[in-house]
Amino acid sequence: MFGAAAATGGINPNKDVQITPPLADGVTSLGFSPRANLLVATCWDNNVYCWEVASNGQAAPKASTSHTQPVLCSSWNADGSAVFTGSCDKTVKMWNLATNQSQQVALHDGPVRHCAFIPENNLLVTGSWDKTLKYWDLRTPSAVFSYTLPERCYALDVKHPLLVVGTADRHLLVFNLQNPSTPYKQLQSPLKWQTRCLACFPDKTGYLIGSIEGRVAVQHVEDSIGQTKNFTFKCHREGNDIYAVNSIEFHPVHGTFVTAGSDGTYNFWDKDSKQRLKAMAKCSYGAEPAPITCGGFNADGGIYAYGLSYDWSKGFQAYNPSQMPSYIHLHGTQEAEVRRSVLVWPE
Repeated sequence: MFGAAAATGGINPNKDVQITPPLADGVTSLGFSPRANLLVATCWDNNVYCWEVASNGQAAPKASTSHTQPVLCSSWNADGSAVFTGSCDKTVKMWNLATNQSQQVALHDGPVRHCAFIPENNLLVTGSWDKTLKYWDLRTPSAVFSYTLPERCYALDVKHPLLVVGTADRHLLVFNLQNPSTPYKQLQSPLKWQTRCLACFPDKTGYLIGSIEGRVAVQHVEDSIGQTKNFTFKCHREGNDIYAVNSIEFHPVHGTFVTAGSDGTYNFWDKDSKQRLKAMAKCSYGAEPAPITCGGFNADGGIYAYGLSYDWSKGFQAYNPSQMPSYIHLHGTQEAEVRRSVLVWPE
C-alpha cells in the first residue's frame, strides 16, 4: 500500500513511495499517461525515463530514451501511446512507447522550455528561450505558425481553448486557441517577481501563477470577473526565508490544486473557498530543504508524483551530489487532502 516504503532521514517525512535507485541528476518534469499509470520523467542528465506504477504505488522501470543535452519538458499525446520531450538541444522528439523509437518533430533556435499537445487542434505547441511560441502539425516538418514572444518562455499551460504563456520580465500572454495566432490578452503578472509556473483552471475561466517569491496569484481571463475574484496569497515560506513555487497542478476530479516549492513542501489548496486543505511535512537534505522541482497527478488523481532535486538556487558551489540525491516520490492522495473542506486560509 502507499506509504509502506519510507526512506530514512528527512528526504521522505511523508512516508510516500520512493522510486529507487535515485536519478543521476535533477528532475525537470513529470507526467502521467492520460490512459494508464505510466509515469514519465525528464532530467538534467539528458535522459527521459518511464515507469509503470502498480496499484500499491510501486514503480517498475519500463523504458528510457535520451537527447544530446538536458531535457526540460514533456507532454503525452491524447491516447497515451507517445510522449513529446523538449530539450536544451533545441529539439522536441516524439517517443513511441510501443516501439521505443524517437523521432524529431519540432526545432527551435534555443532550448525548448515547454511543450504541450493539444488534442482538440491536433497540434503540438512549444515555447522556447529563443522567444518564440510555435505550433506544429505532426504530419508536416515545419511549424504551421510561429509567434514572437516579448521574452523567453518560462511557463506554459493549456486547457483548450485556453493557452497561457509566461515569459521573462513577467509578461503573460493569454491565447484563445480558436484564434491561436494572436493573443486574446497580454498583461504583466500581478506578482512582482519572476514567473516560475502556470496552471489553467479546469473550467478555463482563468489560471494560477506561481513566482520565485513564495506567492501564487489567482487570475481570471475576463476583467469583469477578475475585479472581484482575483487575489494573491503567500506560500512556501518559513520565517524570513522565501522559496520559489516551482509547480502548480489541479486535481483532475475535485478541481483543488497542489503547489510544490523549493522549501521541500507540497500543499493542497482550494481557490474557491480560499483554504489550504493540507500542508505536508518538509523534505530535507540534512539541515537544508530538498527542493521539489516538479509534480503531477495521474489521470484519476489518486497519485501525486513529485521530483526532489537541488534547484541551483545557491549556485554550483552548494551542490553536493552525494548528499543531495534526486528522487521521485509517489503520494497516494487522501480525500481530506483534495476534496474541498472548511480549514482556514493562512494569512
